[in-house]
Amino acid sequence: MFFSTYCFAHGMSENEKQIILEGGNLHYIYIGAIHMLWGYDHLLFVLGIVFFLKTFKDIVKYITAFTFGHSITLVWATFNSIAINYYLIDAIIALSVCYIGFVNLNALKKGLTNSSNMIFVIFILGLIHGLGLSTRLQQLSLSKDDLLLNILSFNLGIELGQIMALVVMLFFINIIRKLNSFKAISFFLNYFLIIAGVYFFSMQVYEYKQNISNETVLVTDNNAQEIKIIIPAHGEKEYKFRKS
Repeated sequence: MFFSTYCFAHGMSENEKQIILEGGNLHYIYIGAIHMLWGYDHLLFVLGIVFFLKTFKDIVKYITAFTFGHSITLVWATFNSIAINYYLIDAIIALSVCYIGFVNLNALKKGLTNSSNMIFVIFILGLIHGLGLSTRLQQLSLSKDDLLLNILSFNLGIELGQIMALVVMLFFINIIRKLNSFKAISFFLNYFLIIAGVYFFSMQVYEYKQNISNETVLVTDNNAQEIKIIIPAHGEKEYKFRKS
């Protein structure tokens, strides 16, 4: 509850930006993997997807739908410089975590049945997650000459990070599934997904309101030596100053 704003935004740190500036496409892969592993909302969503999937075939189908979805919008939005306020996108992603929790609870009550329509829904939600990933990638200094290669390298890193997270998730899920308390744990976990989604949603809405209200230039004294300027992410305002 008391994590920093940066944790909730899980944006690009200055260190990560510097790594990109100093390196090539391998660094984009590295940052992509790290970003996915720290992307709590994406990971919770993936956990919700695979929690009740028992066969390798089903896991591949659902994860492929999600991967295909977020890859499309990640590449398309970044390549075309389509910038969307990342607080709003993250708020929608938080709601997707709530949604998958509700779906799982309903499936649990009906005997763990998975609807074939869910694959299409997962694909659509993947498109939204891809927009969230794109907003983060666009915070970096992308090379115009190697733009597509940079985007694909970052996306490859995202997929590698997702695979690493999946391996860990499936390992523990298989252990939990053998317990007599599996059903109780399932209820608890999916209620947790809903609560976490609501909490993250409220945090993103709050940060969005703060972001909007801070679109100001603050000058406390006409003779002040310092001026504080707060410019929102992806803002398109232009500020000009004239020294008298």
